[in-house]
Amino acid sequence: MFRHFHNFKLHIEAKKFTQSDSKFSSKSKGNNGIAHFQSPSPNLKVFKFSDLEKSTRKFSLDLLLGEGGFGKVFLGWVEENTLAPSKQGVGIPVAVKRLKQKSSQGPAQWLAEVNFLGHMDHRNIVRLLGYCKDESEHLLVYEYMPNRSFDRFLFTDIAKRLSWGTRLLIMIGVARGLTYLHSENVMCRGLKSGDILLDEDYNAKLGDFGLVKYGPETGETHVTTRVMGTYGYAAPEYILTGHLTTKSDIYGYGIVLLVSITGRRAMDVRRREGQQSLVDWASSIQSNRKNLKEIMDPRLEHNYPLQGAFECVALALRCVANKPKDRPSSEEVLQNLEQIYAHYK
Repeated sequence: MFRHFHNFKLHIEAKKFTQSDSKFSSKSKGNNGIAHFQSPSPNLKVFKFSDLEKSTRKFSLDLLLGEGGFGKVFLGWVEENTLAPSKQGVGIPVAVKRLKQKSSQGPAQWLAEVNFLGHMDHRNIVRLLGYCKDESEHLLVYEYMPNRSFDRFLFTDIAKRLSWGTRLLIMIGVARGLTYLHSENVMCRGLKSGDILLDEDYNAKLGDFGLVKYGPETGETHVTTRVMGTYGYAAPEYILTGHLTTKSDIYGYGIVLLVSITGRRAMDVRRREGQQSLVDWASSIQSNRKNLKEIMDPRLEHNYPLQGAFECVALALRCVANKPKDRPSSEEVLQNLEQIYAHYK
């Protein structure tokens, strides 16, 4: 939610929000597998556009938190109990996501997020507080995550703040959120480090659910959908066939785990040949434990247990196995990481 969208962002197959979309079939799937509901959750506040203008000082660039292919995210302030707009610094902070008016994809993603997040309740899923649809304007109002996205730490000098233990806890939180989604037969279709948001205590929450898909019907093995995602994070079978399973999400999780371990980007064309793909590079040197230090993020300054680090790298590479059947489930990933962390403590 708080990062630049880059590489290949492809079309989402979802209808635009119109007046006739005000009611959806109860927790069903459209032709594209995207979740539709009878109506947005009654727990969500319906904001007026003028209220969000006031909350963000007319979307002042001074309050810009980030931007992506679908729009910009601003810091706003609302009253804690009523969520009415308030002055800057008064009440509670919120993140206001404003979609680009001329984006053909924007309203579809907006609709998917309202449908999905309005009915989700989990400590590792970012909380949607409300929404606004006012003529050509589409906005979402989220709880504010003070530490913003995980990649903000991984790819800047402030990565030194993230100890080995903190990184493990973040990835455990992501695994919990992913396990919850899979238990609800929901798939992320595009998990990456920029989708992981951190609160003031570095607790991880999954955000940006414009690409969510419900899983296959009983008796089916996968969902077929138009390919979407970010280069370097999408599972190879998904890119080739459009077949989406929970193991596709596990591949993306494995990439994020490798990124958190190494501090490297999933794809980095600035590096020399053989090191541009994080998966290829890590796979080539992981087999020998003596090479472990070459993989680990140097900003950790060797402050990690060798056995635990080795097990994490091995787990990450299992997650990015070429064949989906060779990848662990989200439950298995969570269990393994919790065991690694227990020994670390």
